[in-house]
Amino acid sequence: MADNKVAVITGAGSGVGRSAALALLGDGYKVTLVGRRLEALEETASLAGENSGNALPVSADAGKADSVADVFKKTMDTFGRLDVLFNNAGTNTPAPSLEEITPEKWQMVVDINLTGTFLCTREAMLIMKDQDPMGGRIINNGSISAYVPRPGSAAYTATKHGVTGMTRSTALDGRKYNIACSQIDIGNAATPMTARMAGGVPQANGEMVPEPTFDVSYVGEQILFIANLPLDTNVQFMTIMATKMPYIGRG
Repeated sequence: MADNKVAVITGAGSGVGRSAALALLGDGYKVTLVGRRLEALEETASLAGENSGNALPVSADAGKADSVADVFKKTMDTFGRLDVLFNNAGTNTPAPSLEEITPEKWQMVVDINLTGTFLCTREAMLIMKDQDPMGGRIINNGSISAYVPRPGSAAYTATKHGVTGMTRSTALDGRKYNIACSQIDIGNAATPMTARMAGGVPQANGEMVPEPTFDVSYVGEQILFIANLPLDTNVQFMTIMATKMPYIGRG
């Protein structure tokens, strides 16, 4: 069990973020739940049962600096330190092809997926490097899209490639502060975002094919595993995916 450890999880109102939050709360963490919809965050907290009192729901926009700064101020005011940040907030913009993405939609995805990761990481590092004991752990939600795209996913894929660069830079710059940084790349966890896959999704050859998914609770278990490692040990990159999804191979 975590001994008075504190975590911040963005995108904690559903899916992967909710799974991670419940795993950490179940292990004794105090967790700031961050997302746009306060009702969804409060639902996540309630699902933690007897551990719900260790959850702090905070409505925020991960792509706006002032909003992000407020999240970390409230975390410190309430819990007094920060041990783990899970950068999980993300969005996508549906478009059949790159040229059909408007500049406004592109910027929206960049603001949440990439700038949001930077803003939260920056605030976390400022806290972790000055607290006693110094240090902490940052975990970024990459994606299979951090390596290969799906058709019509230029904005999402570009930002997830960018998250990989953020992960590597954070891991390097964090060394002097005893800050470890990991990335978890998830393929087809069963969440509201992947529910459409049962009916078929576009493939590289133009076909529409149903894809398998896996229980999202396994993602939360892996986030907890990484979070509980000592800071002299790191999982730099982890891929967790539906075994039979069309990622391995030529597609």
